[in-house]
Amino acid sequence: MADKKGLIGEFKEFIMRGNVMDMAVGVIIGGAFGGIISSLVEDILTPIIGMLGGNPDFSSIKIGGGIMIGNFINAVLNFVLIGLCMFLVVKAFNKAKSVTEKPAEEEAPTTKTCPFCKSEIPIEATRCAHCTSELPAEE
Repeated sequence: MADKKGLIGEFKEFIMRGNVMDMAVGVIIGGAFGGIISSLVEDILTPIIGMLGGNPDFSSIKIGGGIMIGNFINAVLNFVLIGLCMFLVVKAFNKAKSVTEKPAEEEAPTTKTCPFCKSEIPIEATRCAHCTSELPAEE
């Protein structure tokens, strides 16, 4: 029996899946965040580097007659600066998140070690299932 949803119905079902919507939101937020990081690098960090070390624009550097190695150097520098900024932003976000999160409560132990044969046994056991020793009473 053929599926009667049709192309439009299948597309609607596909697009309404949670993971597709999550991915779309992630791409949109990522694009906006990328713009912020790019602006930080281009408008703030690069001029600061220029003030400290001269002109940060290497685009005029050429090898031989026409190999534009300077553009490649600029691209690598931008990549490193953007990567560094992303690392620092994510690190700060994780630190802020860890400060606001409650620490995970440790679960109560469910096993103990037999003092005679050193096997792991249930915490309520009064006799070891491995060596059959009678266990001392817990205080």
